[in-house]
Amino acid sequence: MLVDTEGYYFQANREALARFDVTLDRAAYVELFLRDSRGAWDLLRDRGVDELRIEEARWERDQRYQALLGDGDLLMPGVAEGLAALAGRFRMAIVTSSEPAPFAAVHARAGIRHHFELALTREQYRNAKPDPEPYLVAASRLGVAPARCLVVEDSERGLRAAVAAGMACWVVPSELTRGGRFDDAAAVLEDFAAVVRRLVVR
Repeated sequence: MLVDTEGYYFQANREALARFDVTLDRAAYVELFLRDSRGAWDLLRDRGVDELRIEEARWERDQRYQALLGDGDLLMPGVAEGLAALAGRFRMAIVTSSEPAPFAAVHARAGIRHHFELALTREQYRNAKPDPEPYLVAASRLGVAPARCLVVEDSERGLRAAVAAGMACWVVPSELTRGGRFDDAAAVLEDFAAVVRRLVVR
């Protein structure tokens, strides 16, 4: 929710699946990727596509995703100013499902990585969100009890991971996840500026 990459990832996956005559619309993407933590290749396996073709499609998808990231606007409105306001007041970490290469490419352009004490990418844990492992690993590396952590998420699978880890979670829905089921969130906020206002007032 700091950088706006989800729309580009949706586009890259939609284009990859279209080559197999599989249509991926926004609703299906939200259900599979952001709610159930499944993905494009599950759809292809369900249709009997062999693993070699899936690996080729994955490589093409990743190349397209990298190209889209290189051309697009990434930083969400208010994030740069908000993080500057929070720096020094709170210890901050990024816990992402992104692989190291796209994460590095995004944050080289975004210019916000220096605000974070820790960045946990996909290769540093076994089970992805909605499993609590990513957040528990981050808390352990920071030496902070989960109950003292606040997570800011934008998806249902992220919310479920945070709650399962015993952490409070505020949700800032993205364009793709607006209308999601966020009943377990401690707060649902409009944007990152609202997160900053709440934390600074506290």
